[in-house]
Amino acid sequence: MKVSEIMSPHPLTVSPDQTLGEAAELMQRIDAGFLPVGEDDRLVGMLTDRDIAIRGVGAGKGPGAKVREVMTDDVCYCFEDEEIEAAARNMGAQQIRRVPVIDRDKRLVGVLSLGDIAVRQAAETAGDALEGIAQPSDLHG
Repeated sequence: MKVSEIMSPHPLTVSPDQTLGEAAELMQRIDAGFLPVGEDDRLVGMLTDRDIAIRGVGAGKGPGAKVREVMTDDVCYCFEDEEIEAAARNMGAQQIRRVPVIDRDKRLVGVLSLGDIAVRQAAETAGDALEGIAQPSDLHG
C-alpha cells in the first residue's frame, strides 16, 4: 500500500514569516501540534508545538517572533508513492510521529502520522514504527 492511500491530504501550512502567535492559534483551531512550513509552493520546514515552547518561549521569544526563528529546517519527509512500510521504518529510525508527504516535484501533498498508519494499515507496522520512536535518543534533545 502506498503512502498516498492513507495520508491526510491538503495539510494547512504556515509561512516562515508568520508569527508564532498566528501559528499557535492555527494549531489550536485545527487541534494539531505540527504544521508544515511552506514558501513559494515548497516545503521549507516544520513547526511543532514543542518548537514554539522550547525554541520560542523557552528562549525568551514572544508571540510576535517569526516562525523561521524556531522552525526545524532539516525536514524529514516521505514521498506519496512510497510504500507505507518503508515510510514507517524511516519514521521509527528518525524517531518522528508525523512526516510531511511530498510528490516527486517536491510539492507538499499531505501529512502521514503514526495514527494514520495505526488506523489504516497493519497494527504491526505502526507498532514497529512506535518501537523505534520510543527508543531513548539524543537526536531530539
